[in-house]
Amino acid sequence: MSLNPKIKDWSGLKVWVVGASSGIGRALAESLTRRGARVIVSARRAQTLAEIAPPPEIVLACDIQDDASIAAVIAQMRSRDMLPDVVFWVAGVYHPMACDALELDGVRETFQINTLAAYSGLQQMLQAWASAPQAARHWSWVSSVAGYRGLPQAAAYGASKAALTYLAEVSHLELKPRGIAVSVIQPGFVETRLTAKNNFQMPAILTPEQAAKASLDGLAKGDFEIHYPKRFTLWLKCLRLLPYSLYFRLMKKALPDRS
Repeated sequence: MSLNPKIKDWSGLKVWVVGASSGIGRALAESLTRRGARVIVSARRAQTLAEIAPPPEIVLACDIQDDASIAAVIAQMRSRDMLPDVVFWVAGVYHPMACDALELDGVRETFQINTLAAYSGLQQMLQAWASAPQAARHWSWVSSVAGYRGLPQAAAYGASKAALTYLAEVSHLELKPRGIAVSVIQPGFVETRLTAKNNFQMPAILTPEQAAKASLDGLAKGDFEIHYPKRFTLWLKCLRLLPYSLYFRLMKKALPDRS
């Protein structure tokens, strides 16, 4: 059973991609433009947005760590009659770190960008949508399977994504009666500037283009949770069902040898 309205035809839909400068965000922006959507892109690194091809309809620099920057972008979209029908919240940072090697500045930045900024973006867009009601809207969070259970080297990143997934679940429950659909995208490993920081072999890694296609395929089916590649993510879902005694025993094998 579909938990959301199915989005199969993107022609004419206004879509805001937050975090479109590279990776999944950029691939989504390019794919959506080719599918006929009216795409607005935002990122801190505005100069890289000019490289997106085919070019989106609107390019707006935005630092999601700054509430005022988010407000300014929404105001610009409103002034151009381009309040989005669909939002893809893709922006994020990743600092691999273990609990015995915490970098608190990195922890703070991770939660500020991956979690707290998401709350600000949602709050401000809901206020904008309330002032310009229409039949249907859709908000899609890009989280990560790293938030499923505690994983080595993901002390900050995994926790921030677990919080984002929780927000996605709550917002789906509470916003559906208002005609706002919510989905959460849970990628496995994808070739991006973030995963380039990893010093281990990443199983079943996808290109950003493959990730974008899988994301849009999930929306076409009306899924709430869109996770991929399933040959990897289903294994992680099984880990969520294990009792802690067995789970910790298996995870010890993934820990680096620090003897």
